[in-house]
This record gives sequence, structure tokens and C-alpha cells, in this order.
Amino acid sequence: MSRIGLKSISVPAGVEVTVADGNLVTVKGPKGTLTKKFNENLTIAQEGAVIKVSRPNDEPQNKALHGLTRTLVANMVEGVTNGYSKTLIIEGVGYRAAKQGKEVVLNLGYSHQVFVSEVEGITLAVPQPNQIVVSGIDKQQVGQFACEIRSHRPPEPYKGKGIRYDGEVIIRKEGKAGKGGKK
Repeated sequence: MSRIGLKSISVPAGVEVTVADGNLVTVKGPKGTLTKKFNENLTIAQEGAVIKVSRPNDEPQNKALHGLTRTLVANMVEGVTNGYSKTLIIEGVGYRAAKQGKEVVLNLGYSHQVFVSEVEGITLAVPQPNQIVVSGIDKQQVGQFACEIRSHRPPEPYKGKGIRYDGEVIIRKEGKAGKGGKK
């Protein structure tokens, strides 16, 4: 049995969950509204302030979807309640970010500046010149947007320059070993 799929999801006060025909789940909360359609083989039932996800049988596909569906619904509830955020750290001499209206301007050592605009559902903040905070209510969208910003200058292993996630460990390489050259 899926241990994650068996856990129930508690719905906090102020959050409204609606399960429509075809497993269309709508979650409304103080931060916004999320809607997602799930596989119709699974049963998503709401009993008061608790949501349970169950599967009809132990077929491999249903077993795989059981825990996934429960986690996605729990992420929706968490997103409309508290929201999600990812912090990106910029390292390198002259590398920095600045917020201009709804855009973030990145200086990443290129001959040009990189402009990143906010999209619907995503908010960008620059608390320090070497830090970007990506926040929103959809966990997948926040992670994807942070990944796209990071892809402009991924961290390199020799000096550690680039954009990395807060808490990400960059394994450093030694560089050239001075062996004295050819003889």
C-alpha cells in the first residue's frame, strides 16, 4: 500500500475544496484559487475538513497515481494557504540583480543585461543585490520559474560563480594541477 496515499489531508479554516465530476479539484484560499484535473480511476472524497484519496485496485498504474494524487492535492491546499517561495543566490564579481517595476534586471557577466519579467501567478522580489525570491501559490510553477532564472547562468564548479538555489551545494573542482609541464 502507498503510505503517502493513505494519509488524509486536513483542510485548514478559510480554505474551500470542491471536487467536481471527473475529479476536477478546485481549492480556494486566502492567497488565491488553484484548479487541477486528476485521473478518474482514483476517488477523491471530502469528509468535513479532511480529504482522502483512494484507489479501486492494486494495478501498477493506480498504485503509482495514488500517492502522487494525494501529494498534489496537499500541495494545492498548502499553496493557497501559505504559498511557496524559492530563493536564488547570485555569486560572482559584478553579478547582481535589480528590480525595475515588474521586471528583474540581471547582470551576469555577459555583454548584455538579462531581463526576467513576472508572469501571472509568480512574484519576484530582490531583497539584496545578490538574492532573488520567486514566490507564488503553485509549487510546480514556482520551481519551474526559478529553474528558468537559474538557467541564465548555472553555477560553475571551479569558482562557484553563477545562480544557485539557497542551500544548494556546488561540488568544487580543483582546476589545473601544476605538474611542471612537458619535459
